[in-house]
Amino acid sequence: MEADITGANMGEKAEADVEMTENPFEPYIESVRQQLEDQDPVFLIGVIVALAVVIITCVFLKYFLTSKTVRTAVLLVGLCDSGKTLLFSRLLSGKFKRTQTSITDSSAPYKAKNEKGSTWTLIDLPGHDSLRPQYLEKFKSAARAIVFVVDSAIFQKEVRDVAEFLYVLLTDTVISRNAPALVVACNKQDITMAKSAKLIQQQLEKEMNTLRVTRSAALSSQDGSVGGSLYLGKKGKDFEFSQLPMKVEFLECSARGSKGDEGDADIEGLEKSLAKL
Repeated sequence: MEADITGANMGEKAEADVEMTENPFEPYIESVRQQLEDQDPVFLIGVIVALAVVIITCVFLKYFLTSKTVRTAVLLVGLCDSGKTLLFSRLLSGKFKRTQTSITDSSAPYKAKNEKGSTWTLIDLPGHDSLRPQYLEKFKSAARAIVFVVDSAIFQKEVRDVAEFLYVLLTDTVISRNAPALVVACNKQDITMAKSAKLIQQQLEKEMNTLRVTRSAALSSQDGSVGGSLYLGKKGKDFEFSQLPMKVEFLECSARGSKGDEGDADIEGLEKSLAKL
């Protein structure tokens, strides 16, 4: 009989030990629950609201601080032989440098000529059409500004290609959302036959208006709906650069300079634009 009682006691103790092992925090949870029940509901609501405010503030601070620190790149883009690499060298050192067609990106810190002494990462991207997409994808999220370099001397021959590249840039969802400043640098103004920045802008607006119609038609499905493409400009109106979500500026420059290899570049307008970023 005593053995049975002892066995029963040991069994109860074992069950109690198992319960404690399975839920060792139950006493603490019960204590916290009891304390919460004893608190004033208004006080609890205040605590919850305060915690929510702190969490939301942290999220917003992280978002804004990240966006400010990440987007510090100035991208030099354009077709092959537009003068991007020489412009890259002139902006960094002011010196003339013989260049060749780029097959990879080049980057260096660029100190803007302003009172703040702002420093951006200047990145020269390859201009070949087979390389452009991968490098644009790599750097577009970090772009604070995009300098689109145009060869003003042969622009008439390249207007279609220039417009198509610009169209791809401006209809990119990341670029449209971030809205980096766009500077169209009409380079090689030292050449007699160079087109003016105003004329280049007008012709590009016409060409991109045509592109917008043809691209929209190509993307239209059989039921007449259009999907997957960001609409450029304002519907029902001819395209103008002023309709874009980012600041756009056309300016004239000459990376080579009017005095050739030994002379200074004519890039003051571009430097002033970069100083405003």
